[in-house]
Amino acid sequence: MKSYAAPTPIQLAAIPPALQGRDVLGCAQTGSGKTLAFALPLLQKLEQSPSAKPRRLRALILVPTRELAAQVGGEIYSLAQHLPQALKIITVFGGVSINPQMMNLRGGADIVVATPGRLLDLLEHNALSLSEVSLLVLDEADRLLDLGFAAELDRLLALLPIQRQNLFFSATFPADVLALADQLLRDPVRVDVPCEPQTRPDIVQRAILVDANRRTQLLRHLITENHWKRVLVFVATKHAAEIVSDKLRKARIYAEPFHGELSQGKRTQVLADFKASRLKVVVATDVAARGLDIVALPVVVNYDLPRSALDYVHRIGRTGRAGEAGVALSFISADSEAHFRLIEKHQQSSVEREVIVGFEPLEEPFVEARAEPHASASNGGIKGRRPSKKDKLRAAAALSVPGKA
Repeated sequence: MKSYAAPTPIQLAAIPPALQGRDVLGCAQTGSGKTLAFALPLLQKLEQSPSAKPRRLRALILVPTRELAAQVGGEIYSLAQHLPQALKIITVFGGVSINPQMMNLRGGADIVVATPGRLLDLLEHNALSLSEVSLLVLDEADRLLDLGFAAELDRLLALLPIQRQNLFFSATFPADVLALADQLLRDPVRVDVPCEPQTRPDIVQRAILVDANRRTQLLRHLITENHWKRVLVFVATKHAAEIVSDKLRKARIYAEPFHGELSQGKRTQVLADFKASRLKVVVATDVAARGLDIVALPVVVNYDLPRSALDYVHRIGRTGRAGEAGVALSFISADSEAHFRLIEKHQQSSVEREVIVGFEPLEEPFVEARAEPHASASNGGIKGRRPSKKDKLRAAAALSVPGKA
């Protein structure tokens, strides 16, 4: 049986209004216990209302990734085993055959945890109905409004009953999510749990200056020198995930790529090997920035910086979870310095730049970055700060003329 000594701040603040039937907009850092903040009141409310025969879908939980769907579905299923009344909980996501999922939905379900695309596929096959959903949860609500999800989410919301309880949870709430909340939530309770020093994840952030073409060499050096057991490396594209992992394997470092175009079987196997320490390095796109709960993951590396400061928060939140310490390390090259300043500005923090002996950067913008470490406070890395190509050509021409500096 699961046992919890005390509720986390997000659970303490969100569970009472959720039990009262109020809409909730919950914001708290990654690893803070948001899943239980909606799972526990959801299960209690369903347990108090006996299932119909055949079962009718009463609670729908939407998540952005397959891994998060599996994690949330597994957690809710585990909790539900201790209820006096059996609840049927089904988890559905893409990347695998739809037929077994359709078979599982025969006879209905009480709770469905789903990614939007696969849920729409099942609705088109008449495998389930949303007409009696009384409770909707959006987990990682900000990601559900990213490009590619917003249209699917709109279609699903149009199929749901108007009268329902809504619980929105995420670590970040940008303007588009707040706009959706204003549109859909009825007099919501806003739960915004600040990252207090005593609850702040123990994550040491580091920023290492390095030329872009030497990042893989530096990564190999750091893994070897620091004897890291497991490392989660974030890159910008699936192509980069394949290339970097291949180079690491050639250097006898057991690494695998992880991205959205891998089969679900392969993704599941990579994660299982990584969690069991059979695999040292996973090189992943942002599909791994959410929904991965890996116990005692010591290091996260931003080989490429994320597109947004919000994604940076989710990436580094894969380490330093559940009271463990972690390190979040970012490679800063000449063309990413300004972007990292924007990330620092969003976090209202400054990360000292480091240089590793033998990997000193040669590209000019680092001279400017070191000379003006607080430049981000005034301009936040606005375009135009770094010399343009024409500026560099003029400077080179000036250096080539005798007597000119």
